[in-house]
Order: sequence, then C-alpha cells, then structure tokens
Amino acid sequence: MKKYILSIAVLVAVSISAKAQFSLGVKGGVNYSTINSDNLRASSVAGYQAGVFARLGGGLYLQPELYLSSTGGQFNSSDNSVSGNVKFTNLNVPVLLGLRFGPKNLNLRVMGGPIYTSVLSKNESFSAGLNQAYNDFGHYKNSTLGVQAGAGVDLGSITADFRYEGGLNDINSSYGQRQKLWALSIGFKFF
Repeated sequence: MKKYILSIAVLVAVSISAKAQFSLGVKGGVNYSTINSDNLRASSVAGYQAGVFARLGGGLYLQPELYLSSTGGQFNSSDNSVSGNVKFTNLNVPVLLGLRFGPKNLNLRVMGGPIYTSVLSKNESFSAGLNQAYNDFGHYKNSTLGVQAGAGVDLGSITADFRYEGGLNDINSSYGQRQKLWALSIGFKFF
C-alpha cells in the first residue's frame, strides 16, 4: 500500500513541477463482472467501484487511477447439479493512455491501458457437489493483470466513463477461470 501512495505522490509532484495540464478527481460507479470457466456456465454479478484519478496532459493524456471495487461471478453446471458464487473486494490500479477531442468544457475521450488488481478479500459459497467435483475450484490468485479500454465524456468538471476490462491471466489456472467486466462510472474533477 505504501508503494501505491508513494507512486501517486511522485506522479502528482512531477506533474505539478512540469506545469503540465493536470486534473485530480474522484469517481464511483457500477460494474457487471463475469468469471469464465472451462467446465461451468458463468453469469454476471453487479458490483461497485470508488476511488481517485489524476489526468495529465492535453489532447493526449495519461490517467492513473486508484480505486476499490467489488467483482465476482456465479457458476453452475449445464444440469444445475453444481453451483457456486464468489465476490472479491479489490484494490485496482489502472494506468490509461487516452486521446481527448472537442472543446474544453465538452469533450469526448477514448482510453486504454493495463490494470493491476490486488484481491483484498473474497467471499465464496459453493454447493457440496462443486466442492466434491472440483476440490481446488476456489483457489484464486491474490493479484491479476488485465487491460481496460473504453470511452468517456467530460462536461465541465463532471466526467463519465464506460469501459471493458479483460483479464490477461487466469485467476485460477486449474479451471481456466478468467475475469472480465463492464464498468460505468461518474466522476468529479477538482481542478
């Protein structure tokens, strides 16, 4: 955690000293995540996200973020004999490169880049049949790497983003489980 705070502090200091265009804000929103599996059907669960972001640059910009999120998935077999669900609370650190176009008080943006996700906690429940059939099904990694891509709009100090996130690595390699999600967030830029 100290590394994240130090990284953000250095980023802010470098930005201010370089006199680059700089924005700092808060954001929050909803997401719908799914964890795909090789052998089971998956369905989406709703979650949240809330945190801070910085935006550095003009037409071409860098946007690092730090936010908490809730993600997860539900699983069941084709005959519904086994089922389960899992919810994660995560610390997410995306670093996005974006392109902004339009007038200053109303502009459109496209962005994309890597995201590091650290699992802070998990809550899981599996049917007895799932535990018997897949004894290590819930052995999830503590962190993953992914990629985000999306679009956004700024209206004065208000910002809105719609993004897709896909995992670059499995969260449980034994069963090919990989997380993906769609997220919608609203934010406010302080400056």
